[in-house]
Amino acid sequence: MLSNLKKDLEKLRNPEKAKILQGFFKTKKGEYGEGDIFLGIVVPLQRLVAKKYTDLSLKDLQDLLSSKIHEYRLVSLLILIQQYKKADKEAKKKIVDFYLKNTKNINNWDLVDLSCPNIIGDFLLDKNKSILYKLSKSKNLWEKRIAIISTLNFIKTNDLNPTLEISEILLNDSHDLIHKAVGWMLRELGKQNKQLEEDFLEKHYRNMPRTMLRYAIEKFPENKRKYYLNKNNT
Repeated sequence: MLSNLKKDLEKLRNPEKAKILQGFFKTKKGEYGEGDIFLGIVVPLQRLVAKKYTDLSLKDLQDLLSSKIHEYRLVSLLILIQQYKKADKEAKKKIVDFYLKNTKNINNWDLVDLSCPNIIGDFLLDKNKSILYKLSKSKNLWEKRIAIISTLNFIKTNDLNPTLEISEILLNDSHDLIHKAVGWMLRELGKQNKQLEEDFLEKHYRNMPRTMLRYAIEKFPENKRKYYLNKNNT
């Protein structure tokens, strides 16, 4: 099955699209996606391939996740999400453990954003969330992004404290991808509780990274956006 999946992806290879994606996902030396290789396959087509191979073993998924080829890794995560949805309690735990052991391979923002809410975020809804606080203090960019983006699922159930607490931990992070992620989650939190978001902003907006602030206040009225931006010092 694994060899057939790879053949299916090879048939969909698009060299021109691959060149565009190599630039978009910052794959040059010293950039966050350094070394990432693209086949140039759009996500909807990858989803179709993933649906054909939902019975792949974790061993085969590990093979895909360990690849330098971006689409291999994403398809493996899309399959893992499908397996997680159908799994019983014990199997879900096994999938989560597998995911957490592979954070070094979940190493671009789309891989994180498309997978962690559906696996880690879902699994931790009714459980101790200490693993996210540990990941938020990691030196690994992607583990920090997993920590904050996983809280998207909590926001949807109105469990908002983890988002606020992890946002506070990541407030002074140096990476633009963390600024964007935190700002995005604060904006999502605001859809549930605008006052809670504004309370957080009133406490921190003067010293928040400007990108984080811009993402957080994106849906605010123009006058309120200017209020925050004019007094932001970063």
